[in-house]
Amino acid sequence: MTRLLVCSEPDLPSTNMRDRLLSLREWEDMGSDDSGRFLSCGDMVMMTTPVLHIRDDTVEERARAFGVRPDSVTFMSRHTASSGIPTLTVHPIGNYHDNRYGGRQEALVRACPALMSDALRLISRLDDTGVYNVSFEVTHHGPWLEAPTFFIEIGSDASRWGDVDAADILARVLLENAGNGYPSAVGFGGGHYAPRFSEVCLGYRVNFGHMVPSYQIKGRDDEEVLRMVRMAAEATGTDMVYIHRKSMKRSEEGRYAELIASAGFETVSSKDFDPVSGT
Repeated sequence: MTRLLVCSEPDLPSTNMRDRLLSLREWEDMGSDDSGRFLSCGDMVMMTTPVLHIRDDTVEERARAFGVRPDSVTFMSRHTASSGIPTLTVHPIGNYHDNRYGGRQEALVRACPALMSDALRLISRLDDTGVYNVSFEVTHHGPWLEAPTFFIEIGSDASRWGDVDAADILARVLLENAGNGYPSAVGFGGGHYAPRFSEVCLGYRVNFGHMVPSYQIKGRDDEEVLRMVRMAAEATGTDMVYIHRKSMKRSEEGRYAELIASAGFETVSSKDFDPVSGT
């Protein structure tokens, strides 16, 4: 298995994570071309590219042209939010509707439920700063790839992007990131930072892939809601859907639960999984 880690030169947290990775392990120089520089360490290949990542749909193509065929891709990145709240986050990518921020319209990149959820657990364990929120973000933005992909980010504004301690934490996460054999679920409902799915992931033996937040389903008819759920399930590789029931009115909860079940999906809750503490 080959894990491709992508460093984007225009992105400060990305280059800081790269630099920490280089200092923590011995990397073999594979060479460079117009795509950038390639380094290897165990099952990891790190690609440093001069292109900003979210609109660069050629990353995987250029890696393959260099001879690297990734089984998964992880983008090291900054996170931007108007709140400015310090946050360490991971998230899947793609677009349920338009592609305003890169990628393809109405297309999701395959998720990495095991690696992404393992990364979240590792961030929570290794973050000793006392500064950062640790959470998923829901599915959003580009680029487009065929390989399973997730982003790992430092945010939420320029005051945090240069934090080398945060970069060190995420670099160590990437080095330890090995995934697991837990079942995977799609998250449905809730807000952009998916606090309930983050909480469940940290507490139970279940991985999350794509997530469909409440703002994506608001005002949508049943056919459109099911389209998004089917997209998310297919790109996650699961038929299980975890509904954040407390994020919606009881009447909405009943409607969505019935709708999702009628389409052949299994709706689950935390009681369906063993606690992580039981390991």
